[in-house]
Amino acid sequence: MVVGEIAEERDVVIIGGGPGGYHAAIRAAQLGLSVTLIEKEALGGVCLNKGCIPSKVFSVSAKKMDDFKQAGKFGLRVEQVEFDISLLHAEKKERINSLKQGIQSLLKANSVEIINGTASFISDDRIGVENDLAFTVYRFKHAIIATGSRNDHPNFIQVDHKRILDGLSIYSLGELPEKLVIYGDDYIALEVASSFNLLGSEITLIFPEERSDFSFDSSINKELRRQLKKKKIQVIKGTSIGNVDQLDGKLSIQFGDQKIEATHLYLSGKVIPNTEDLGLSRIGVKTTNEGFILTDSTGRTSKPTIYAVGDVTEGPTLAVKAIKQGKVAAESIAGILSESDQTFIPTVIHMKPPMAFVGMTEEQARQHVKDIQVAEFSLGGNGYASLLGEKDGLVKVISDASSNLVLGVHMIGQGAVELISCSVLALEMVARTEDLEFIHYPHPSINESVLEAVEALRGKAVHLPPSKQKEHHFST
Repeated sequence: MVVGEIAEERDVVIIGGGPGGYHAAIRAAQLGLSVTLIEKEALGGVCLNKGCIPSKVFSVSAKKMDDFKQAGKFGLRVEQVEFDISLLHAEKKERINSLKQGIQSLLKANSVEIINGTASFISDDRIGVENDLAFTVYRFKHAIIATGSRNDHPNFIQVDHKRILDGLSIYSLGELPEKLVIYGDDYIALEVASSFNLLGSEITLIFPEERSDFSFDSSINKELRRQLKKKKIQVIKGTSIGNVDQLDGKLSIQFGDQKIEATHLYLSGKVIPNTEDLGLSRIGVKTTNEGFILTDSTGRTSKPTIYAVGDVTEGPTLAVKAIKQGKVAAESIAGILSESDQTFIPTVIHMKPPMAFVGMTEEQARQHVKDIQVAEFSLGGNGYASLLGEKDGLVKVISDASSNLVLGVHMIGQGAVELISCSVLALEMVARTEDLEFIHYPHPSINESVLEAVEALRGKAVHLPPSKQKEHHFST
């Protein structure tokens, strides 16, 4: 293979076409920069093709299945509903292709050049792209690394993507697992547990050895445990995975001093950034010991002309982070003052009921704030939730008792994913409890649960008895 002497010149070259990469590409093009986007597999990255979107197709299907079971309460006669996983895969494929075509059309409309191939840095201003026997060199003024991450699993367990699965293969199964063991307690593991449980699988959820409970706010943990028990999802805490033996289409899984029989095993894994093949050491881009690229609030690396966004950077491995970082990097390259702050990134989990939270937990607030107030409002007291037949869950608000500053909002229940945006905005705008009390909330709606949780901080919630909304002060 011979590398030509002539390099094509671009203002911005982006490696990776996932959420961070393609958002950066379009934003840079909007700002008048010439942009080349390099993707070695499929536009949309893991999020669109194997992760976020496939998992949500399954979670939507699972919720609809559960809704059918409740239809009789609303005067609807529904015959027995059967689940056909082949039809769901067809819908998944259609949704993915439609979204992918949309991204491609938007990139084309913004004059972004799309290159398929594997990229690496030749020098601090040149990137080489290999595609079959072709090798092209691009000279850039700025580059953005958006190559994402992958999961690492115990090396003594072979993920075969048939019966032993990870986050990329669990939603490609051609059959519904009869008995699925899930090893992990992250949000992906919980979504897997919820979806497959509602679709008819028997679920056992096993925490990693170092975990004795979920890592959420204590009230959310308590309600989540109740929900899992209600759905007959067995939870085993704090044990290590051992040998996994396969025989006659079954798995024998060793956990601690016991064995569990199952048809399938799902493994959560440690996140590994995809940086090792980029040639970063060659050009002096600094990384952590784990391989994450060090950046400032604009996404700039230790090389001023090179930026990094998304899972290759430190912080939560969430698409929302990558999208924001991608836009910020593009704007910074174009000379616009812009920055990304990860303090109030919301976490959402598409279970039934869904969960969402932002800001401090009660436990974190006790550690960092001298005097706090805490209040909860059960969705059982919300009229619209009752009408929907979705009374499970709660809204919890934590505030600074001296300043009334909102410190954190935690929700589990119908509508939580959509409702959390209001709370993110409140924390970003340094809102106080009176700010959330002052505004009007649509009625009837689950939105009113947020208002009543805030009002309960000072004993003002109308739909809570006095005994459940006395001011709760915690001083350190």
